[in-house]
Amino acid sequence: MDAVTQENLIYDGIKFPKIAHTEDSLNYTRHEFQVRDDDVFNVTYPKSGTTWMQEILTLINSKGDTVPYKSIPSWERVPWVEQTTGRGFLENRPSPRLITSHLPAQLFPKSFASSKAKVIYTVRNPKDVCVSLYNYCQITKFLECIENFAEFHSMFIKGDVIYSSWFDHVSGWLKMDQTNVLLMSYEGMLQDPRGSVLKICKFLGRDLDDAPIDSVVENTSFKNLKNNQMSNYTLVPEEFMDHKKGSFFRKGISGDWKNYFTVAQSEQLDQIFQEKMNDFNLKEKFMWD
Repeated sequence: MDAVTQENLIYDGIKFPKIAHTEDSLNYTRHEFQVRDDDVFNVTYPKSGTTWMQEILTLINSKGDTVPYKSIPSWERVPWVEQTTGRGFLENRPSPRLITSHLPAQLFPKSFASSKAKVIYTVRNPKDVCVSLYNYCQITKFLECIENFAEFHSMFIKGDVIYSSWFDHVSGWLKMDQTNVLLMSYEGMLQDPRGSVLKICKFLGRDLDDAPIDSVVENTSFKNLKNNQMSNYTLVPEEFMDHKKGSFFRKGISGDWKNYFTVAQSEQLDQIFQEKMNDFNLKEKFMWD
């Protein structure tokens, strides 16, 4: 095994990468972390537009000023609350805090329930999530590299991957039918970037003029995110990520799953999707094919 551990931590039945999580960090987040009323959470299942939303929130918060976006790594500006670094980044940070999380709803900070904090939950077509996560595992040294896509597909639909089942994660958050939780779709953000930014601003109560909105939209285009060293993870040392094998920002499209899935694999995921997600009408709402 490489010097970087590829082991996972199982916490309350959910698989977390051990390199960034401990039982203590997850207990702290769940039971001790104090959510503030003006906190804004960017919540996703992995590979669903997490970094994209980090940058959108950064630029909305700065009113289009690109200095933070171009000078501070995204994981420091909008850090993961559940990671071992979360406490240090967030406890003494002035409000309003921008916070990222991959936590399923049942493991989210308990203090959120009694707060006025806001959550933006972004959901993406699970077939594209599967492909994106598969490719991500190829370039990281802290995740098990499964080179055979058929094997990885099987693990994904069983929930035998980091953060476990996509179906459980998404359905858990969709059941959080609260006015302070905004549901966004990766595909919708691709189709209407400006309209998506305006929707987020309205939800956050941020009334920005055209110029800062233009800055948010322009600087969070796929091309600009891929070229921004503070967003594209090229700052991550080679011991954690093999940049020669690929880039963190790969394609930034929807529908790439068609280049990987067989008909049988697509039908298998569709069947499980229908069994577990039929009540939410996600395909109709997000126009997934």
